[in-house]
Amino acid sequence: MNMIDIKNAVYEYFRRDEEGNVTGITTAVDHVDLHVKQGDFIAILGHNGSGKSTLAKHLNAILYPSEGTVWVNGMDTTDDEKLMQIRQTTGMVFQNPDNQIIAQVVEEDVGFGPENLGVPTEQIWERVEESLKAVGMYEYRKKSPNRLSGGQKQRVSIAGVLAMHPKCIVLDEPTAMLDPGGRKEVIRAARALNDVEGITVILITHYMEEVIYADRVYVMDHGKVELEGTPREVFSQVDKLLELRLTLPQVTLLAHELQKAGVPLPDGILTRQELVDALENIMRNKR
Repeated sequence: MNMIDIKNAVYEYFRRDEEGNVTGITTAVDHVDLHVKQGDFIAILGHNGSGKSTLAKHLNAILYPSEGTVWVNGMDTTDDEKLMQIRQTTGMVFQNPDNQIIAQVVEEDVGFGPENLGVPTEQIWERVEESLKAVGMYEYRKKSPNRLSGGQKQRVSIAGVLAMHPKCIVLDEPTAMLDPGGRKEVIRAARALNDVEGITVILITHYMEEVIYADRVYVMDHGKVELEGTPREVFSQVDKLLELRLTLPQVTLLAHELQKAGVPLPDGILTRQELVDALENIMRNKR
């Protein structure tokens, strides 16, 4: 059984005038199919308005599909009796950590979720400790969140979700409001949760450099999945990605331009080191 199964999902927003009359319909998710196995790291890419965040909100029943079906760990998200179980299975982390942090002390904020679930007090503190250690924030447990950087706050938000012991975490544009250093902190924490804890991670982003370690990448545009594949397969389609208004990593663009100039580089260069190794290999073969 997959962790996430989305079949032919459609979501429509209704636009209304001041009197409540429908004036138009926007299809934000347009017949999407997506399947995620337990333990996968999945990335969903797309520019603003592509539908990726709307799709993310279907994964723990914040939104319900207008058509089609969404299953989370075998549970239909439209089944009201399963709502709490679905939301315990799939935790959400949004782009602004200040919207999720509510307590005055880091460890109290992380313990808020499991406390609401009725977890015994001694287990709450065990979960708080393990969650903060998992995201590298244990030494800040007695601090006020107001004294943390943006990246640190977002890691506390992730710890708060992690303390509820979800099987899957959806990160919806978690680095959109962070500087490059904070973005690296958050993505490193997400990768560690996936690699070490075995938690399914679904990363929603428009920063392409954040997805190079994903198992599979989906690229959305106007509510549809336009591309899917491994990061290398997706990054090999540079012209298509530019057409979809995505900003590619500079190293990928450089490799693409060198290819066009006749340098025999492989498709889908993902990192600077890959480019250096490929160029060194070309030079060795010319000797």
